[in-house]
Amino acid sequence: PLPPPSENKILVAQRPLLIVANKTATLVCNYTYNGTGKEFRASLHKGTDSAVEVCFISWNTTKISSNSNKEFNCQGIHDKDKVIFNLWNMSASQTDIYFCKIEAMYPPPYVYNEKSNGTVIHVKVFFVLFLKETPIQTQEPQSAIPLWIMVTVTGVLAFYSMLITAVFISYWQKSKKNMYHQSDYMNMTPRHPPYQKNKGYPSYAPTRDYTAYRS
Repeated sequence: PLPPPSENKILVAQRPLLIVANKTATLVCNYTYNGTGKEFRASLHKGTDSAVEVCFISWNTTKISSNSNKEFNCQGIHDKDKVIFNLWNMSASQTDIYFCKIEAMYPPPYVYNEKSNGTVIHVKVFFVLFLKETPIQTQEPQSAIPLWIMVTVTGVLAFYSMLITAVFISYWQKSKKNMYHQSDYMNMTPRHPPYQKNKGYPSYAPTRDYTAYRS
C-alpha cells in the first residue's frame, strides 16, 4: 500500500518484474493523489531514461481519450486509483524496463509523480518448428517383365554354356581315345638307315610271321 501523499503530490507503485510468455502483458500502475486536479494524463514509458512513450490515456470528469505508439500495441484503462496498460503482440526486442507516469494537468498547479522503480517486462519467445505435411508420393510398382526377361536370358545362356562345355569335353575324350587306337596300329616295320643301303640289305625287311608267337 502507498503512504498518503502530501497535498498536490502523486505517488506511483509498480510490480518489479513481469514475465510475458504469450506476447501479452498487463501492467498495473497504482497511484495516490489528494490534490484538487480534475484532468489527468497517465503514460507508459520504455527504457531506463524513459525516452520512448509507449502509450497514454487522459481523462477528466466527462471524457477519456487514449493513444499508442505505432511500434506498440498498447491500450490504457483508468480504474479509480490505478491505470492498467494492456500490451499484446509483443516481441523479444521489446524486453526492457517500463515506467508509469501520472500527471495532474488541470487545474494548476501541474503535478506529476517522481520516477518509480519501474517494471521489467521480459518477453519470452518460443520457437516452434512447423513441418509442412507433404503428401507421400507412392511409386507404382514397375512391371516385372524386364526382370523375368533378364532371368530367362541368363538361364538360357547358362544352359547353352553348360551344353557347349559338355560337347567339348565329349569331343576331347573321343579324340584322345582315337589317338590311343592309332598308336596301337602304327607301322612297326623297321627301316634300314640311309648309310646302309650299299651293304647288301634288301630294300625292305621281311614280313614278320606272327603265327610263330601264337600257341
